Amino acid sequence: MSDYFSRLGEPRRPWLDPGALKNKFLTLSAEAHPDRVHGGTEAEKRLAQQRYAELNQAYQSLRNPKERLQHLLELETGAKPQQIQQVPAELMEFFFEVAQLFKQTDAFLAEKSKKSSPMLQVQLFETAQDWIEKLRGLQQQLGLRQQELAAELTRMDERWVEQEKADSRRGDMLRQLEELYRLFSYYGKWEAQLQERIVQLSL
Repeated sequence: MSDYFSRLGEPRRPWLDPGALKNKFLTLSAEAHPDRVHGGTEAEKRLAQQRYAELNQAYQSLRNPKERLQHLLELETGAKPQQIQQVPAELMEFFFEVAQLFKQTDAFLAEKSKKSSPMLQVQLFETAQDWIEKLRGLQQQLGLRQQELAAELTRMDERWVEQEKADSRRGDMLRQLEELYRLFSYYGKWEAQLQERIVQLSL
């Protein structure tokens, strides 16, 4: 299994500074760009293309907190973190709020799709804007929750570095990081679903 942290010359840890990571990637990708071997053999060109693709894949994984946590957990435990379908208890109230708004929005979108008259479409435009505002309000709440989760991840990262030598406590930290991974997964999924509905309402 490829170690993306090693590929980018970064320490294996839960949090990486986004700006520093981007700068490291840009430097390494400039050095490894396939154009630098344009006069080489076909084998050299293929190898350069492969290295460049690996760098890009490593960066795309490590720049995203959820993907970075998944990769870290796979490296540390030898297995992908389990996908648990049941919403965690601390998210249940927010989940119901999201689900209810999605249900209402989808009902409106279904009604809107049946209206072919331009006059009726115009009448529904204002209602669509109201739904967009509600979705954006929920989007803001979700953004705040993701910021809190990122802050928790940085706190976990400090403990990770402090306890790097304490193998006996590493198991507990890995379990906590797996929980954060799942929360990032839920938030990411809801964020995508919110944006999808906003786009549909805007059409």
